[in-house]
Amino acid sequence: MRIAVVGTGYVGLVAGTCFAESGNTVTCIDIDPEKIKLLRAGGVPIFEPGLEELLKRNIQDGRLRFTTDYAEAVPGAQVVFIAVGTPQDEDGSADLQYVLAAARAVGKAMTGYAVIVDKSTVPVGTARKVAAALKESTQHAFDVVSNPEFLKEGAAIDDFLKPDRVVIGSESARAKEVMDELYGPFVRTGNPILHMDIESAELTKYAANAMLATRISFMNEIANICNRVGANVALVRRGIGSDTRIGSKFLFAGLGYGGSCFPKDVKAVVRTAEDCGYEFQILKAVEAVNEKQKSIPFEQALAHFEGKLEGKHFAVWGLAFKPNTDDMREAPSLVVIERLLAAGATVRVYDPEAMHEARKRHLGDRVQYAQNPMDALGGADALMLVTEWNEFRRPDFEQMKRLMRGHVIFDGRNIYPRKTLEDLGFRYHAIGT
Repeated sequence: MRIAVVGTGYVGLVAGTCFAESGNTVTCIDIDPEKIKLLRAGGVPIFEPGLEELLKRNIQDGRLRFTTDYAEAVPGAQVVFIAVGTPQDEDGSADLQYVLAAARAVGKAMTGYAVIVDKSTVPVGTARKVAAALKESTQHAFDVVSNPEFLKEGAAIDDFLKPDRVVIGSESARAKEVMDELYGPFVRTGNPILHMDIESAELTKYAANAMLATRISFMNEIANICNRVGANVALVRRGIGSDTRIGSKFLFAGLGYGGSCFPKDVKAVVRTAEDCGYEFQILKAVEAVNEKQKSIPFEQALAHFEGKLEGKHFAVWGLAFKPNTDDMREAPSLVVIERLLAAGATVRVYDPEAMHEARKRHLGDRVQYAQNPMDALGGADALMLVTEWNEFRRPDFEQMKRLMRGHVIFDGRNIYPRKTLEDLGFRYHAIGT
């Protein structure tokens, strides 16, 4: 099948590469010539395990191409995915200008019938607006489909190639047939393609992420109670997660959620509810809990050092909002570091992938950047573990003790054994344990 993908951000690049991997001919479009130059050379602008190798193979085999020209990609395409950014306004609403501009450009380049697919995360009603924009730009027949993505950063390739489910919102039998054919190779093990109306498909993505965010905030509230009553949140998690009605996923206590999806999608559901005259009280609480949770290591440090952080030196392990990505959008690390700096502390950071992102977009030269985890610890009064990268899970604690000036660890992800650290002479602060 011949496919065009508009947008080479996270969603568009993963989708285009994976569709090419399943034998389709895919052309990805982006208005940024520098990004297209990088992609044509086999480089990738984001960190995602396995993506670069897959991209290079499909370029070499001639199934994956990149261009800035709609006229090169759209004519003859049976399916055109729109996967451009939908930045969030302050009120939580999504800015659809790039989606609608892409729809108009696709319409002008079309030479025949095509299925136009909303792949970006968009609010309910977007497909209708995309259809209207297309009608302004083309005389050719088309169908608009909502096909939300459910990719986890750090595991996106597996998620795309082996999806739990594929959600397709469409009112056209012809479009459904095309989409079934396209996704057939990905669901051969029996996972479902769920057909539904367009509005339900658009809301499904938001609802799924809002539910997961709710579980995270709920468990963090339980952890905060555990700290106060002497319970252990790890044991509570096992106890409730064993209930088949609840399950064990997304029940880990920590510093809350971040990234490009959960914060934006929770706000979008709240805004959608407000637009139709409904107050979504639970999700407003989920947001409030999550923002407060990000500051816990700072508050623990403030209490430990009796309110005197000026002149203290902190090592911070982990900058990305989660492991296996360089994404720092809404990352808890930013809240922690900004509060430490405002209190007069100095900070030395290390992350396996997000250092460049931190220096370029978020922290500049206001912090020191370490070469490796142990390099970050020299002379530190305390360590804050913010992101649970695998390489942080089993460090040499005795070497850490020799390197650090103070022997205090604030573990924002509950990954270290309290007894081992305390036996070595560390003061250990976790969340809910």
